[in-house]
Amino acid sequence: MSQKDAPEGSPPAQQQQQTTEVFVDDSSTLPSYSNFCRVTATPEEVILDFGLNPQPFATGRQDVKANQRIVMNFFTAKRLLTALGMTIQRHEGTFGSIELDVRRRAGSFQQSSARVGPQGVVGSPSVE
Repeated sequence: MSQKDAPEGSPPAQQQQQTTEVFVDDSSTLPSYSNFCRVTATPEEVILDFGLNPQPFATGRQDVKANQRIVMNFFTAKRLLTALGMTIQRHEGTFGSIELDVRRRAGSFQQSSARVGPQGVVGSPSVE
């Protein structure tokens, strides 16, 4: 069967599947830390505002200064959602579940801190 006889819409026999590689130059990227993110949207875009909340456990009014704003379309946002989901799934598969309830995390820290020896050296748990 020649290329002329190939079914319509099928790629030519000699054409190889091409892959795309993206190289990211992050040499001038400035790292920043965020423990706060606000997500808003318009009909066309997703807007992520990142900032630092210096007192995340305080009650009452908390003023957070957003220092980074990332605006992306919904296609990019969905790809980001997928990438973050896969990254968290891998992390939890290696290190265990990530507890989002801060009260439970604090409770598990208090329980685990009982096993900490002098000068913060963690000893192996005793077998009873």
